[in-house]
Amino acid sequence: MTKKIILAQTAGFCMGVSLALRKLDQALEKHRGQNIYTLGPIIHNPQVLEKYASLGVNIIKDIDQPQPQDVVVIRAHGIPLETENILRKRQIQIIDATCPKVKKAQLLIQKHSSLSKHLLLYGEPDHPEVRGLVSYAQGKTYVFDSLENLQKLNLNSNEHYFLAAQTTQDRKQFYAIKQFVQKKIDPYLEVLDTICDATKNRQEEAVQIARQVDFMIVVGGKNSGNTRRLAKVAQDQGITCMHIETKEELNPLELAKHAKIGLTAGASTPDFIIQDIYNFLLSLPGGK
Repeated sequence: MTKKIILAQTAGFCMGVSLALRKLDQALEKHRGQNIYTLGPIIHNPQVLEKYASLGVNIIKDIDQPQPQDVVVIRAHGIPLETENILRKRQIQIIDATCPKVKKAQLLIQKHSSLSKHLLLYGEPDHPEVRGLVSYAQGKTYVFDSLENLQKLNLNSNEHYFLAAQTTQDRKQFYAIKQFVQKKIDPYLEVLDTICDATKNRQEEAVQIARQVDFMIVVGGKNSGNTRRLAKVAQDQGITCMHIETKEELNPLELAKHAKIGLTAGASTPDFIIQDIYNFLLSLPGGK
């Protein structure tokens, strides 16, 4: 059986991830001999984190751990505003590797929340990016991860709201949420365009590929929100979809059953892992 492998052109690092890792590489070069920390993982990929741990980068949660003159690199997802302010007051050297798209969303939320409106934020409540975004709001904030959960919130139709989203959320769902709020709660709802185009393009290509194949592989950290959503939009096309981190999770006997296999990857998945899996698929009997 001839096996067709389709690799997504958008698979792998997005601009924000590439920029964050470049800044971390520069910090390692410039600040040799100093303690270098990231508050939480700089990106959500265990293989990348393992590499930087071997180079001496320490992932921490406790902001009291860094001492003056230590270096703290702000992760691609950003950090809460109050956390950043505490670090600056303690004379910690800060390198801001926040994704520019996330930074733009933070500043937009800060600007619009000063206009006596309450924030509706479509995102994962426990995600580090979401915690950072919420910290820039000045009024009430409501965080929800689905239209169904939004509908459970006790919102007041006499108050005014503005709507934003975690940068890696699904645009189609965001549009449905916007329509619901405008129709049922606040016809004057202001909507901020905070979803990254790279996310939209990646998801659209995953859908296109999923419609051409009978098995889909999505590569990336299991704790990566954008990778999980990528797997979901592929699976929603009615095919079998597998979310993996490395090729060791693949079963050649299972793959042998499928004539057309699609391959894509989340925004924090390094090229060498994608290529490794792609080469593995090509090596299967009939692969091309």
